[in-house]
Amino acid sequence: MDNGFFDFDKRILLAAEKAEKSAAADFGYINDVTEYNQQKVLFSFIRNAVSEADFGASTGYAYGDRGREKLDRIYAEVFGGEDALVRHSFTCGTHTLAVALYGILRPGDTMLCVTGTPYDTIHGVIGISGKSKGQGTLADLGVEYRQTELDNNGKPDFEKIAEDVKKYKPKMVYIQRSRGYSLRPSLSVDVIGRIVSCVKSICNSVVMVDNCYGEFVEKNEPLDVGADIIAGSLIKNAGGGIARSGGYIAGKKDLVELCSYRMTTPGLGREVGATFGENRNMFMGVFNAPHVVGEALKTAAFSASLFSGFDFEVTPAPGEIRHDIIQSVCLENPEKLIAFCEGMQSGAPVDSFLTPEPWDMPGYDSKVIMAAGAFIMGASIELSADAPLREPFAVWMQGGLNYHSAKAGIMLAAQKMLDKGLI
Repeated sequence: MDNGFFDFDKRILLAAEKAEKSAAADFGYINDVTEYNQQKVLFSFIRNAVSEADFGASTGYAYGDRGREKLDRIYAEVFGGEDALVRHSFTCGTHTLAVALYGILRPGDTMLCVTGTPYDTIHGVIGISGKSKGQGTLADLGVEYRQTELDNNGKPDFEKIAEDVKKYKPKMVYIQRSRGYSLRPSLSVDVIGRIVSCVKSICNSVVMVDNCYGEFVEKNEPLDVGADIIAGSLIKNAGGGIARSGGYIAGKKDLVELCSYRMTTPGLGREVGATFGENRNMFMGVFNAPHVVGEALKTAAFSASLFSGFDFEVTPAPGEIRHDIIQSVCLENPEKLIAFCEGMQSGAPVDSFLTPEPWDMPGYDSKVIMAAGAFIMGASIELSADAPLREPFAVWMQGGLNYHSAKAGIMLAAQKMLDKGLI
């Protein structure tokens, strides 16, 4: 890719050409999954007779907003659930997950996370750290939290899961599909199904999956293999880079109903909630989502090939089947990590002129650096990279609205490292 727009060193150009050829088989697999999911979404739109009238704005109480109700049905169908809640008023993925947790759990219940320590921002919701004590965490309300550690390979420890489920009889078993800020493998839908089977063979706990970063990466979703409830963000995969805010909860009808009472208030639930003209963006977003997720996956596959070619440890490795859109690169020290993020920021369509710096980001226990020049603030379905400045100094990158633009951003990250003599 030497078109004169960017001043790439010949070494970067040659490495990129080699990486793209190496990723060809990955691209073929990704295209197959993308086509399947795109047709699944299209079929649901046709089945539900989506029309221009569904995009109208509602205000006030918004009783009978037909677009809002139809979008719920589409999400339920596409993700394999009985029901769903899709709302622009969910402020982020953490908020959406919290609504589901508070909606289902009650004082005296036990929540058992079977995928080790969950993502940093949910710690305050659960009450794992003392920082949020007294703010109305689950712990403050009398919900007990337990955790099953992963095995030495970073995978679910089925023997220990069974032991802990028998011991604690949890009301909820919680699964985080994506790796978060760790190098453990993301969970396949098949592995999630095995966890569900393990749990259900012992007791009838509610199995909840944090589905962030995983939507449309595989042909099946966690609800298809027996999970009871899933939740995710619309500024990640499910919003297709078009939804301006929001989240979704999908799963068993009675559980979704409970979540709706936490989303608004008991007695009203899902019957209220003005859409203010956001329906069109959310409909377009989920329609666009399978394609955009495919572009993000191609970007991740290219990145893995490129940086493994520079002898960095990457996970997933080239050729490995992916279960979320996240690609991590172990950059070994803060200097390389910061240079990577500076280079990627310089290739962003928005705010390319800014220089990312580590800062005390809310919800994290160490400084975080983030490269993110996005049309939607914080949208990690758009090309972005972030990392806490702590061992192992890995960067977690994700997204890419279109592969060719995102490829340039990845190459610019490598170019900045080369300019600084770091590769």
